[in-house]
Amino acid sequence: MIDIRKSSFEPADRLVAAAVAAAVPREQLERFLRFGYVPQPKQLQFHSAARECDLADGPTEIGYGGVRGESKTHAAVAQVMLDDCQRIEGLKFLWVRKVGKAVRESFNDLRRRLLMRVAHDYRAQSGVIELTDTGATVVLGHFKHENDIDNYLGLEYDGILIEEATQLSAAKHRDIKTCRRTSKTNWRPRTYYTFNPGGVGHAHIKQLLYTPYKNENEIDTRFIFARRGDNRFIDSDYQKSLDDLVGWQRKAWRDGDMEIAAGQFFTNWRHEKHVFNHGEFELLSHWPVWCSMDYGFTHPTVVYLLTRNEGKIYIVDEHYQAGWLPRRHAPAIENMLARHGVTLNRLDAFVAGADVFAKGKDKEGKTIADQYEELGIRLEPANDDRINGAGELLELLGDDSVDPPIPHRLEISDLCVKLIECLPGMQHDPRRPEDVLKVDANEDGEGGDDTYDSGRYGVMYSTAPVISGYLGLGSTKSGWMNP
Repeated sequence: MIDIRKSSFEPADRLVAAAVAAAVPREQLERFLRFGYVPQPKQLQFHSAARECDLADGPTEIGYGGVRGESKTHAAVAQVMLDDCQRIEGLKFLWVRKVGKAVRESFNDLRRRLLMRVAHDYRAQSGVIELTDTGATVVLGHFKHENDIDNYLGLEYDGILIEEATQLSAAKHRDIKTCRRTSKTNWRPRTYYTFNPGGVGHAHIKQLLYTPYKNENEIDTRFIFARRGDNRFIDSDYQKSLDDLVGWQRKAWRDGDMEIAAGQFFTNWRHEKHVFNHGEFELLSHWPVWCSMDYGFTHPTVVYLLTRNEGKIYIVDEHYQAGWLPRRHAPAIENMLARHGVTLNRLDAFVAGADVFAKGKDKEGKTIADQYEELGIRLEPANDDRINGAGELLELLGDDSVDPPIPHRLEISDLCVKLIECLPGMQHDPRRPEDVLKVDANEDGEGGDDTYDSGRYGVMYSTAPVISGYLGLGSTKSGWMNP
């Protein structure tokens, strides 16, 4: 047994103190040292979280994300190879990363560093490594295109390591998770994620791992935030290259800012500025009010209540539901309004996207708008100008990065959970950079840009010159009545 107090790799007192602080089991640390791997303090936190997965009520999803160059992958592979696969015989892990050549090259580097003292057989052609002493195997998976993930579906893995997890879409994350199962009675299946902010899966990983961490409500997950300076061995030239980045790349890769996404359209989004506590907000009776709708069935129907006062627009509440017909939405919308003392009669307008006015939506040839009108909700066509709508939202969010700062004129209630999740993740359309990229909801009706579209309709109504008089006076628009 190694006496960790006499380790030559790390000042003993500092190593022991960091291990104790992270609640790393002694035998786990001793195993790492025996194989020549000396974790740094932040890596110890990851290893401790991985061991929590052993507990019956412990987590099953462990994320290690943030700043680039902080040895996240090094720690994750060490956890799989030097701990999990050493203490459980016959364990089978899948390590997957985008682009096979990159994953195999990086594994080869790590193999030389981490497995010098581990008896193993590496079959480069098949991308499989077998640990001789325990019979455990690690399969080096890869994907160039998302459908490549399907090659691993139907197989069984006791654990999965997804490197660069934000490069994989939410749908494929769910698919590959179906492979995570075990017949071993002394092991709980788990997934380890390493990642930097940005990428097609950013919003999914943020919701899965970062949001519970930020809200201090981690149950099935643990998130270890890799911050600048965690890796004291980082190359100074590499650090300088991160310092030279600008825009979203600087925020994502140098600062590890999980509140942004690569190609982010609304780079001026600031949660602390643009989100208000609904409990501290009162919608006064003389303020103008209106609603916006983006219709869907498989996709969600999204409705917002908006108001305006002293030049600032407030998005007050959110109705979000997929799989309902108008007769179920209508009372739910009225209930949402009632929470703020608003009736349908008081609304200046209720605007909606063009699809609700298309003919032939039911057997009688009625439009969705016709169906809502029979239920007491009269819909009007929204301004569907995507480019001007995106520009209007961008302007209303203001900008505190310029001198002098441009004040924001849009605030969103914390009741609008889906919109708050959606806006920071909206990206530029690569074919039309002045527009937001169109994103469809998945097969479960989750994700997508339906909340953005509804919010955009509402904002565009508020800024249209033709109705600015109504908004300024708070008067009821002629003809808007509940039949």
